[in-house]
Amino acid sequence: MKKTFIILSLCGIIAACSNNKAEKNASTDTTAADQSIKSAETATNTDQGKTGSASAANSKGAQLLAASDCLGCHKEQEKLVGPAYKDVAAKYPPTQENIDKLAKKVISGGSGVWGEVPMTPHPNLALNDAKEMVKYILSIQ
Repeated sequence: MKKTFIILSLCGIIAACSNNKAEKNASTDTTAADQSIKSAETATNTDQGKTGSASAANSKGAQLLAASDCLGCHKEQEKLVGPAYKDVAAKYPPTQENIDKLAKKVISGGSGVWGEVPMTPHPNLALNDAKEMVKYILSIQ
């Protein structure tokens, strides 16, 4: 029963975090991404007491996260499939070494640090964008 649950969970994670062709073609239709960014900015602005300054909430990293598939597995203040962003920020000080390390981890994926469920790789994500996302995550309190 436990193995069945794990397999079903992994299938759900893979489905939620997978990149499909429609997402690759979404660059010409930015309406959905713009709406996601605005929704994230609104949600983040209402939680400024939890997340820090308004400039951090409106950062490029926050916008990239809102437009990505990360929110399918992560939440800002509580664990979902993966760790909460605030827990990641508590574990890793915002040093350049950690930013570089975590950005590469976001791109390549991995497992073992936060449990058995692996993080899906994001090979199409630019390293500089991943770094902006990690900088934002590490600023969360």
